[in-house]
Amino acid sequence: MTSTVRGSQLARLLGQWHALPGRRRSPDYAALAGAIRGLLADGRLPLGVRLPAERELAEALKVSRTTVTAAYRELRETGHLTSRRGAGSWTTLPGGHRVASSGLWTPQDDLDMIDLGVAALAAPPELVPAARAAAEDLPRYLHGAGYHPTGIVELREAVARGYTDRGLPTSPEQIMVTNGTQHALDLVLRLTLPVGAGVLVESPTYPNALAALVARRARIATHGLAAAPEGDGAGWDGELLLAGLRQTRPRLAYLIPEFQNPTGHLMPAELRESVVAAAHTSGTDLIIDESFVDLPLDGTPMPPPTAVFDRHSRVICIGGMSKPYWGGMRIGWVRASAPLVQRLAAARVGVDMASPVLDQLVAVRLLAQAATIVPARRVQLAAQRDALLAAVAEMLPDWRVSVPGGGVTLWAELDGPVSSALARAAEDVGVRLAPGPRFGLDGTLERFLRLPFTLPAAELVDAVHRIAAVRYDLDRASRPRWSEPAVIA
Repeated sequence: MTSTVRGSQLARLLGQWHALPGRRRSPDYAALAGAIRGLLADGRLPLGVRLPAERELAEALKVSRTTVTAAYRELRETGHLTSRRGAGSWTTLPGGHRVASSGLWTPQDDLDMIDLGVAALAAPPELVPAARAAAEDLPRYLHGAGYHPTGIVELREAVARGYTDRGLPTSPEQIMVTNGTQHALDLVLRLTLPVGAGVLVESPTYPNALAALVARRARIATHGLAAAPEGDGAGWDGELLLAGLRQTRPRLAYLIPEFQNPTGHLMPAELRESVVAAAHTSGTDLIIDESFVDLPLDGTPMPPPTAVFDRHSRVICIGGMSKPYWGGMRIGWVRASAPLVQRLAAARVGVDMASPVLDQLVAVRLLAQAATIVPARRVQLAAQRDALLAAVAEMLPDWRVSVPGGGVTLWAELDGPVSSALARAAEDVGVRLAPGPRFGLDGTLERFLRLPFTLPAAELVDAVHRIAAVRYDLDRASRPRWSEPAVIA
């Protein structure tokens, strides 16, 4: 699964890496080593990737080979590079870090805690009337056993209609209803991913997807996303993403093209088409997580669904109602070819048989009101996002936060690698955070923090006040202690 970064690619990632001029100027080799360590810590350069040969990188950077040789030597000494004669040098982290499979932890409810670990809205007012109406619809299903492995036909028709309206013709036979998006991912992995097979994911990415992959003992490779969008198509480095698919030839790739969790990036149509073509060439199936596709803000134009470019049944879409509607609605779905849906249904029988009929009827009622519910959610989220952005700009001005065009989260670049320490300190003042390392592998992403804007604006502003109060006390570190585990959703 080892992929290679070419000299020109690494040079582009490094940008302005040279040592600053001045009386205390450090050698160029030290500056180069520090810049590469920074790429690793931020997750922009994956772990386990083979770096270019010394001569190739020297030519790309227009420096002497001696400078690159010394930089690689320093990286080996600090544990950030492992070399073997004849095999090259690949990126590592000191101390033998490994993937942490924390899974989904559920703490006890604490009404005094502002929980920024969960990126989900409270239920819409339409939910209770929809539940009452669904109970009236239930007698139509009571004559049977109640097991519908692919879902009741009414809901599958509604979900298929949503895909068709987005420009992707879909029949109900291509839909399987699941108990949430995470359940959809788990079922797809059970069917399509042999134990120990290779998987390509973004870095950062959704923590519970990583947990599901670790549970399958997958060999995980990462594609690093840019810290903040800068112009069209920012976030995904198309050249490196496509190279990762072609070089590692993973069995699966898990991607979140719409308002990526946690960065908020939106993948452009051109890259979607290229990714599907590369996946076909490499024999890779694409799992496309569309959890946030209904939540563009500020009139952000939406690219076509990734599956529009699929001609070989390589794209499996998963989605659900947790983000635009309510997390307590454990309704998700898989959109795939009809034969694959039938295979998923057969595999599901050994897991949970089927989704609850009453919940599906509630979902049908809510989807029928999507034209009213979803626009109201977008207005709510845009106002809360703007309040959070303003609070961060005022109270934490050294943080770098971009404005996402949709979704429910900000991805903040902090003023230092303090994300985990800040999360521990924030617990003491009643704020639960999801630190950057939860969204990556091997302890990277300590300079980043996910901030959802799903709570009321007043609570978000209060949370930022509390975070700012403890941020500047971190230098007076107290003794580390164990804390209660938290939901990251």
